[in-house]
Amino acid sequence: MATRKPKLNFWQIWNLSFGFLGVQIGYSLQNSNTSSIFQSLGADVSHLSYFWLAAPLAGMIIQPIVGMFSDGTWTRFGRRIPYILGGALISTIALLLMPNCPVLLAVAPLAMGAFILLFMDLSFNVTMQPFRALVADMLDDSQKTTGYVVQTFLINLGAVIGAFLPLIMTWLGVSDEAVPGQVSRHIAWSYYAGGIILLLTVLVTAFKTKEYPPKEFAEYNGLEYKDAGGTGNSGSAGNLHGQSSDAAPQRQGFISLMRNIPKVMLQLGVTQFFSWAALFLMWTYLKPAITGIVTDPTTGALLSEGATQTWVGVLNGIYPIPACIAAIFLGRIAAKFGNKAVYVACLLFGAAGFGSLLLIHDKYMMMLPMVGIGIAWAGILAMPYSILSRYVDAGNMGAYMGIFNFTITIPQIVIGLTGGLIVKWCFDSEAISMLGLAGVFMLLAAISVAFVGRGRTENGK
Repeated sequence: MATRKPKLNFWQIWNLSFGFLGVQIGYSLQNSNTSSIFQSLGADVSHLSYFWLAAPLAGMIIQPIVGMFSDGTWTRFGRRIPYILGGALISTIALLLMPNCPVLLAVAPLAMGAFILLFMDLSFNVTMQPFRALVADMLDDSQKTTGYVVQTFLINLGAVIGAFLPLIMTWLGVSDEAVPGQVSRHIAWSYYAGGIILLLTVLVTAFKTKEYPPKEFAEYNGLEYKDAGGTGNSGSAGNLHGQSSDAAPQRQGFISLMRNIPKVMLQLGVTQFFSWAALFLMWTYLKPAITGIVTDPTTGALLSEGATQTWVGVLNGIYPIPACIAAIFLGRIAAKFGNKAVYVACLLFGAAGFGSLLLIHDKYMMMLPMVGIGIAWAGILAMPYSILSRYVDAGNMGAYMGIFNFTITIPQIVIGLTGGLIVKWCFDSEAISMLGLAGVFMLLAAISVAFVGRGRTENGK
């Protein structure tokens, strides 16, 4: 029988995910500025979705691998921390390199940009994946929803900071002039600042979190413990190559894991498909969608190219704010009404937000739809993981969290491959229509939650 895990205090739970703050700053910079960077380097709007394929492809490949390896890694530095720290170092380098792709390969800046983007996404995923499993490892069921809600809060705080960094740079006097063939200076300096913050926040998690050693982990999860010598007694924590305790004898090969996927993961996968497809459409097409449409209410004039890009960053910084606020209350509301009901409500707010973007041109009024999208974002980041974590055994938590990432990457790959064709042939290259399609997808996501199986506890409804 498993021994109950010790209760962690708020700051211990906070430190578990604090590094995710920095990772999300990097992701936010990428989401807000990738399309603009590639357009400045000469990419056509119908080709943008192809460059965005780097992120989901990296996630699909890396996250299951990192999850499986971290499940079997036991070092004096921990089980998940070595991957988090290593990925952070590489992520920082990638963020520093991205604004310099025209200099690094002047003859083919688009190719260099695509390569660095892939490099960046690979490292982001190495860093990010273990954070999900770390929360599940360290917290018992009564604190898991709280853990993922805190993680959601930090993710959204990071998204706000990352999205607003270009605007902050302009306030500091850095030029936002859009120069063809170059990355704007305010974007470049935002990437430099984001890389430094990412590394510092991950160091906080690495030094403030003490993961359970193999014997304790086995006791807390009702697993048979065997030391490196197979004696069943307490021994060394093993090494990085997994010649350690088999604290989780239920660990399986990848094929076996895929054959035994919990049914609820497949059900959640449908919801994830539609919700992440909607988000991917927004990240890819928000900039071209509002270019030439958004107006300044004080003058009635259309925003310039550079000002529009800065405002896209502002909009991408708006939706995480209500997500942060919603995250504070999600745990309590879910405890009363169930995760499924909260999940549905969040997704419906998102559908309404996307629909409203089609009707608004005033740059300040555009902030209102982002509130609905932000509430949906909060639910998407917390509810699926809270539900899923109750159905996965502890020994395979990292692997299944990595496999579950397929439900995030597959919809992005599908939209990445088809988005250019859809916007060109279905919407006559009118990118604003892609935001309407995102609203339809978010509505379908809300409907599909009805088919997700009930959880083991009241909170898993």
